[in-house]
Amino acid sequence: MKKLLEKINYKKIALIIGIIVAVILLFDFIIMPWYVSADEVTVPKVLGLNQEAAIDKLSENNLDAIIAGERYDEKYPKGTVIFQKPLVGSVVKEGRRIFLFVSSGVPMVKVPSLKGRLLRDAKLTLERMDLALGDTTMVESEEPKLTVLEQGYYSGREVKRGTRVSLTLSAGKETGLISVPDVIGKTLSQAEKILVENKLTLGRLNYQPSFSLLPNTIIDQYPSKDTFVKEGTSIDLFVTKDVDTPKELEEN
Repeated sequence: MKKLLEKINYKKIALIIGIIVAVILLFDFIIMPWYVSADEVTVPKVLGLNQEAAIDKLSENNLDAIIAGERYDEKYPKGTVIFQKPLVGSVVKEGRRIFLFVSSGVPMVKVPSLKGRLLRDAKLTLERMDLALGDTTMVESEEPKLTVLEQGYYSGREVKRGTRVSLTLSAGKETGLISVPDVIGKTLSQAEKILVENKLTLGRLNYQPSFSLLPNTIIDQYPSKDTFVKEGTSIDLFVTKDVDTPKELEEN
């Protein structure tokens, strides 16, 4: 027992006790009196301000702004103060911490690939991604009816949650419609034969001079290839012709 008591360092114990007493006296006679005697201020409204403006306004009122976190709020842009504590109008001591929560903005989502899907599947996919079906346009196509041919936003693009995505859908191949063949590069006689074979007729001929192509070569057509038209529709063609030789060259 005697050896145990000899090991105890009474000087260290006394030092620790002295430090504790000093801290208590400092808190009681300096910190607390200063806090109690500090001027009071009314908490200003910083709701709706952006983060930087809110911090500056609180600082001007001798208050300490603390960004406590972010919350999703689609009504306010990212970085806008949406909640403060203590509340607006509260009377607090100068130097008081004011906790601010700011908007994290509207979450962004990636547009899924919808091409080739049927309308019902595309609509469900959009809903699962927190997106919505927008306007739909129907066009004739060889694809099955209500198949998605085009989408308003390309696959992978980031858009706001709730964005409406428009779709172009296949109306199916209507009975009696014919897909216009490609006759560009053919001779006029070849093009006419192809049109007749496809139950179409030769329409207006528009001759264009050309230095590089042989005369009677098809360089354009209207309607264009793969367009669906009714049987017997006239197809206008743009055809090359000989370039007129200048008179001065003929004389030489």
